[in-house]
Amino acid sequence: MNTTEKDFENAIEHSLITNGGYIKDGGKGFSPLLGIDTVMLLRFIKTSQPKQWERFEKIYGAEAERCFLDRVTRVISQRGIINVMRKGFDDRGIKFKIAYFKPETGLNKESVTLYNTNILTCVRQLHYSVKSKNSIDIVLFLNGFPLVTLELKNQFTGQDTANARLQYIKDRSPNEPIFEFRNRSIVHFAVDLFDVQMTTRIAGNDTYFLPFNQGSNGAGNVGGKGNPINPNGFVTAYLWERVLAKDSLLEILHKYVHLEVKERKNRKGDVIKTESIIFPRYHQLDVVTKLLGDVKDNGTGRSYLIQHSAGSGKSNSIAWLAHRLSGLHDHNDAQIFNSRIVVTDRKVLDSQLQDTIYQFDHVLGVVEKIDEKKHSSDLKNAINDGKKIIITTLQKFPFIFKEIESDNKRFAIIIDEAHSSQTGEAAKKLKRALADTDAILEEYARAEQETEQNIKDDEDKLIEEMASHGQHDNLSFFAFTATPKNKTLQMFGEKMPDGTYRAYHIYSMRQAIEEKFILDVLKNYMTYSMYYKIIKKTAQDPEVPSSKGMKAITRFESLHPHNISQKTAIMIEHFLAVTSHKINGRAKAMVVTASRLHAVRYLFEFRRYIEEHKLTHLDVLVAFSGTITDDEVDYTEETLNKTKDGSHIKENQLKSVFNTDEFNVLIVAEKYQTGFDEPLLHTMFVDKKLSSVKAVQTLSRLNRICADKEDTFVLDFVNTAEDMKASFQPFYEATVLEEETNPNVVYDIKQRLDDYLIYQPNEVVSLSDIFYAQVKQGIEDFGKLSVFLKPAVDRYAAKDAEEKLDFSSTLASFIRIYSFITQVCRMFDKDLHKFFVYAKFLQKALPKGNGDNVDLNGELMLEYYRLEKTSSGAIILDDTEGTVGNIKGETGAKQDKKESLSAILQKINERFGTSFTGLDKVMEQLQEDFLADGELVSFAKNNDQSTFRHVFEKEFKDIAAKRYVQNDEFFVKMFQDDNFMNYIMAEMLPQIYKKLRGKKSA
Repeated sequence: MNTTEKDFENAIEHSLITNGGYIKDGGKGFSPLLGIDTVMLLRFIKTSQPKQWERFEKIYGAEAERCFLDRVTRVISQRGIINVMRKGFDDRGIKFKIAYFKPETGLNKESVTLYNTNILTCVRQLHYSVKSKNSIDIVLFLNGFPLVTLELKNQFTGQDTANARLQYIKDRSPNEPIFEFRNRSIVHFAVDLFDVQMTTRIAGNDTYFLPFNQGSNGAGNVGGKGNPINPNGFVTAYLWERVLAKDSLLEILHKYVHLEVKERKNRKGDVIKTESIIFPRYHQLDVVTKLLGDVKDNGTGRSYLIQHSAGSGKSNSIAWLAHRLSGLHDHNDAQIFNSRIVVTDRKVLDSQLQDTIYQFDHVLGVVEKIDEKKHSSDLKNAINDGKKIIITTLQKFPFIFKEIESDNKRFAIIIDEAHSSQTGEAAKKLKRALADTDAILEEYARAEQETEQNIKDDEDKLIEEMASHGQHDNLSFFAFTATPKNKTLQMFGEKMPDGTYRAYHIYSMRQAIEEKFILDVLKNYMTYSMYYKIIKKTAQDPEVPSSKGMKAITRFESLHPHNISQKTAIMIEHFLAVTSHKINGRAKAMVVTASRLHAVRYLFEFRRYIEEHKLTHLDVLVAFSGTITDDEVDYTEETLNKTKDGSHIKENQLKSVFNTDEFNVLIVAEKYQTGFDEPLLHTMFVDKKLSSVKAVQTLSRLNRICADKEDTFVLDFVNTAEDMKASFQPFYEATVLEEETNPNVVYDIKQRLDDYLIYQPNEVVSLSDIFYAQVKQGIEDFGKLSVFLKPAVDRYAAKDAEEKLDFSSTLASFIRIYSFITQVCRMFDKDLHKFFVYAKFLQKALPKGNGDNVDLNGELMLEYYRLEKTSSGAIILDDTEGTVGNIKGETGAKQDKKESLSAILQKINERFGTSFTGLDKVMEQLQEDFLADGELVSFAKNNDQSTFRHVFEKEFKDIAAKRYVQNDEFFVKMFQDDNFMNYIMAEMLPQIYKKLRGKKSA
């Protein structure tokens, strides 16, 4: 058996020329100077476009071939090889094509014939350079243009892809014509017996390779990095047998590969433009191919859940899928979908989708964007006009569902970041808008054993709404998410024989991390614990609702200036010591806060600290929605954010401005925690409780890769390492719904509501009859609705507080769960649906609880406070599937009983307190001693902190000695441990200096 690298080459070449659509070529026609096989190019032109070549020869005569090569080389240098392959070029009124792509159907015989004129050649050991004798193991040409290069290594000879990558980096000059970015070879593969790596740009030491593997258990399945065993041959044979075979490669060149252009500003304000060629990763190519195949075989009416890790390229996958679905035909060459609708709230996807698809089609208007500048009528018109691809938000649908002409039309609905928002009323109206209800009405009629004509007129509107429930034959859903919830899994997932629900295609967080396509955000995780004691400032001891009182006290602590200042100091010092040196000095940080008020106060404290310490190279931005008032001053994101020259930064400019070198830190409150793609984001400071999906989404902002980015860091003031592991674990591999929600749970909840005797059946029916009346409804009908609600409101008012709370909570549960259940199945229960309509109105009509927040700010004082690092290192996740439970019918809520303020304080202090007999109390005493010394006060006022430090360190030990007798245990430790003494002095210096300078003269 021969196991040399040459034999590996033989095997690949044999496969490509036997089954892959290539012909063997020795590369004798290749011109290293032009980076083109001129013989093959001219052969293709003359055989595929003979009439054009005849005209060209008449113009240029004996110089025709040279002039043609000059022209095509010049055009490609201007527009790039991808653009010229797709659009061709002109010369003196003659239009040439350098490649023909496969038509969407076989109806156009001429297009099929032209496609077959393409010449694909496989050249081994191509000597590509005029400067050296270097050769490339295999180069694949299309009509004379080198588009794919492969460097092969063989573990049996002691080498692997690492050696191949090094060869590209060290021995392949980007200045050689064959490697010229954009203009010649598009993708380069490093291949061995088990592994495939890929890059689209040879750039010396800056060459960056990505994995191009299937995953350890095959593409779309749960697993880690690598490839599965191939019982029929080489483990990596999928590369040349599937990806690089003629039809596949030409499809990728035509429908996937594109040029991505990004811009950013440096500190000087100069715009820096970067270009990248995007070649699909294997999991992206696989998911689109499989989805297209399933729809082609099975038609419309199915739902597909795609669980792809955050940062794994979902935006490109969605763009490719939308484009490919727009041209998809069935096996009879009939178009499958009338429109493809992408539902997203991400503006970045809007522009990316348009730019990407324009590179494929070169036709403006293929993508219709319905953004905040347009109205629901624009969406209605786009759908009714049959626009190929429509981008919109879910919120636009409730206003148009009656006017969409959906009869006999089929829609592909692609959902970006599918979560529970897709299972509410807006999602139901989306279905109602697009569903072909005729089939559903007939199904309902059969269930009632009556024909459609016998359905009563006054029930038509009710039946129409119920027809939107469940699945629809004319709607196909393609839902993308990294973190599927139980509702999402049941709504879009695939039901397995064992009753569980799973995603159709998986590219797991584990695989993405192991392949180094994203970074592990749990690898460097530091937690801090807060210890504090809060006391009452007054002798009064009011009774307050227990849970609201606890929230008020913890809010008081979290917003306390001392808490804000201590955490700010830790964050900035960490940024200066660690973050600022990452990503070649360009790393950025995000501060995640608990509220808009927290964000504003952190912003001011950051700016105060920056100014006081003269940190001119550090600047901060804030992100939150709306207006927040603090100390009777209104703040908005735009009024607070300014550039160095003083101009305000608008909301739609914030992302691009943060990307510049001018800003380093972004403080956020419920904003930019999802859908924010900033690869320079390295560090996250968390001062907010996070759990489950929200935790994964928020921390995943850090996982994007870029040049020089090697790791990430999280410093968490609130959540424990155990909390984070519990949040991430269900989404690390596959997320599985253990069992579906039992639809009958809604009857159990309704029975509990019935038992309260708050509403009567005739009131429910009467309200429903008015709501679904065929005649045009007027103001008097509005009044009648309230008439049938008033008795229930009065009965509710007569209940005690605990019964009110339980009923209102149970009513909310019924509305929420019924809305979900009817998205996944049809209930065929008119009476239950009438009650659902009544319940929604009743919920709005019921008086709300006093709901007043307890304000204790004037009653409380922070006596002690300390931050202590509690853990540091990696949080290790288990290589197991995660499960989520179904939706239960639990209802009701516990009454918030009242307790005295002192009792609530005692509970909180027991939870967050610790022994404060040492450091914290002593620091308070020592500050008093320094403030009592007039000479020290004067010296601090007239000198900077660095000068003051010399006097401070001398006086510190003398003043501390005087306090010795009051706290001997603490001071014995301090005077015996120099490190501890230095720590105390370092902690107290800035605080004491600030207080001395701020003290009024006697």
